[in-house]
Amino acid sequence: MAALRRKFGEDYQVVNTNRATTFSAPVKKKRQRFVEKNGRCNVQHGNLGGETSRYLSDLFTTLVDLKWRWNLLIFILTYTIAWLVMASMWWIIAYIRGDLNHGHDPSYTPCVANVYNFPSAFLFFIETEATIGYGYRYITEKCPEGIILFLFQSLLGSIVDAFLIGCMFIKMSQPKKRAETLMFSQDAVISQRDGKLCLMFRVGNLRNSHMVSAQIRCKLIKSRQTPEGEFLPLDQCELDVGFGTGADQLFLVSPLTICHEINPKSPFFDLSQRSLMNEQFEIVVILEGIVETTGMTCQARTSYTEDEVLWGHRFLPVMSLEEGFFRVDYSQFHSTFEVPTPPYSVKEQEEKNSLPSPLSTPTPALTESHGARRDRVFSVDCINTSEERGRQGGAGGRLPSKLQRMSSSGKEDLQRKVLLLSSQHTEKACSTGDLPMKLQRLSSSPSPGAQNRLQLKSLKVGFEPMTQSTGDLYQRSPPTTLSPTPVPMHSPLLSAGGRLEDNLPPKLRKMNADR
Repeated sequence: MAALRRKFGEDYQVVNTNRATTFSAPVKKKRQRFVEKNGRCNVQHGNLGGETSRYLSDLFTTLVDLKWRWNLLIFILTYTIAWLVMASMWWIIAYIRGDLNHGHDPSYTPCVANVYNFPSAFLFFIETEATIGYGYRYITEKCPEGIILFLFQSLLGSIVDAFLIGCMFIKMSQPKKRAETLMFSQDAVISQRDGKLCLMFRVGNLRNSHMVSAQIRCKLIKSRQTPEGEFLPLDQCELDVGFGTGADQLFLVSPLTICHEINPKSPFFDLSQRSLMNEQFEIVVILEGIVETTGMTCQARTSYTEDEVLWGHRFLPVMSLEEGFFRVDYSQFHSTFEVPTPPYSVKEQEEKNSLPSPLSTPTPALTESHGARRDRVFSVDCINTSEERGRQGGAGGRLPSKLQRMSSSGKEDLQRKVLLLSSQHTEKACSTGDLPMKLQRLSSSPSPGAQNRLQLKSLKVGFEPMTQSTGDLYQRSPPTTLSPTPVPMHSPLLSAGGRLEDNLPPKLRKMNADR
């Protein structure tokens, strides 16, 4: 079944009837190839007009490019015509001088001895041209026109020999036949190699003589239309087979698998298994090298159409280790086998991998809370500073309006704000070491009013500590969860009513009075 599908294409169908099982295999229309599998370019030039004269200007190359049957015909005709023309010229000289009438007269000295008719003149020319020299026919010294014709015959014969023999030698030594011993796989495959999707095909050398400086190139032949609306039939695009890394330089002593990585720079970047069925393209492979025995440059070509590209296949290995040497099994040269390959294109895979995962996406609320945090250190100095400003600026030593609102809000309001500040995340605690030295001495020295002393609660601060007044406490109320840490209710800050300085310890009031 697989062989039939490969032969007739993907349109192969199996139709079951009541009578018998028949196969309906509509033959897929054969698409015209640009380069045949044997490397012959399927292009013909027509309507040259007056440009045909250019072929005559390079006559030697024209003769070499001709087919063998035309070369042999030209070779035979050229020598035959040259011999007949030169033999006719010798016969004309003998006829003008009257040598034909005195051929058997021993007292007469002819231009060419023993030339009586045209066959004898033709034999004389062949003996002279081939330097046979039978000794029966020869030129006498009383024929200057014969001597001049003899010189012209020698020069013309050398030119004809050099031209035709050289043409035949070049024709026979052309490395086109050497290219027939360079093999290409019948199909190309697409599969993964080193985690990357690659287009691969195989090349091999049947001879033991190596190809010196072997290099391989690939061209993609595909018609396309430009954004400006111009249609480009059979547009050629280069396929990278390791030009930048030197992988295109081959050491072709055993079959090699040529690999083209499909990446964003590849024309197959958006090619998938499904789109491969609808594509129309042709991959032309060109292998060049120098024949080791002759030193001539050899070029082998082949091509792969979209029907000859197998998705999800890989070549079978052909190398095996024998005792003392490596063995190449060319019976498996064209064989492939299926391997697991994603049917998606590289473009689709990259787009799928670039999509963000919902588990790794940060929550906007957490992002805003982390970005909006500002850490500050709160100390009792702010209370002293606000008291001094109230005494200096207000009548009767009134506190600022912010402190008055704070003190009149009651115990519960201030307790809630302190708890909210203590519940912020990603902060570090500070101790009484961050307070002024006077307050540190007060907190460390025992006194009867220790219970009324302001208990310094460990607050959590961030990376940018700064002093903040209690007015900012009232304005900011972070929407965080209340901490379960209890706040002592006997703190002077929590006492309602009266002036705030009356609730301070005696030593602290004395210090403020001294200042």
